[in-house]
Amino acid sequence: MPRENIERAIKRGTGEIEGAAYEEITYEGYGHNGVGIVVDVMTDNKNRTVADVRHIFSKYGGNLAETGAVSWNFDLKGFFNVPIAGMDEEEFMMQALEAGADDVEMGEEYFDVYTNPTEFHAVLANMEALGFPIENAELTRVPKNTVNADDVASKLMRLIEMLEDLDDVQKVYANFEFSDEVMAQLAQE
Repeated sequence: MPRENIERAIKRGTGEIEGAAYEEITYEGYGHNGVGIVVDVMTDNKNRTVADVRHIFSKYGGNLAETGAVSWNFDLKGFFNVPIAGMDEEEFMMQALEAGADDVEMGEEYFDVYTNPTEFHAVLANMEALGFPIENAELTRVPKNTVNADDVASKLMRLIEMLEDLDDVQKVYANFEFSDEVMAQLAQE
């Protein structure tokens, strides 16, 4: 690669060169077992990015799909975590729902709180006003239906990891589920 291209890329990245227009783009595709995958990217060169995403999908057993082919199966939701430590489950759930949350799920260490995306900031502010320690607040895509992928778990996870490793990729969503046994095996790898 010519030296001037490298220098121009460095200057663009540090903000010395104005005019680098970044676009948010969503790509959709399928992985093993028909698992739907949505890839959110932010790029200054969509031709390079689509080529990179297409290459990863094809190299690791998936394929890129048309816009709308997968995203229909995901709902956009506001999401944040609240540590469980020292909280009463029923009391917390009641307060969260009164604060405007759509749904609350209890995990091992955290309550997962879901909101309508248009109400996300209001619910977050209400929960903070109640004194709850909020962690990991973001907008996310939640699958409406999931696909069991136990038989292709390691291949599917490799595809997702490779997509996440692309520089322009912001977030990868997929609608798979694994059994507890497969999750334990993946944790050991």
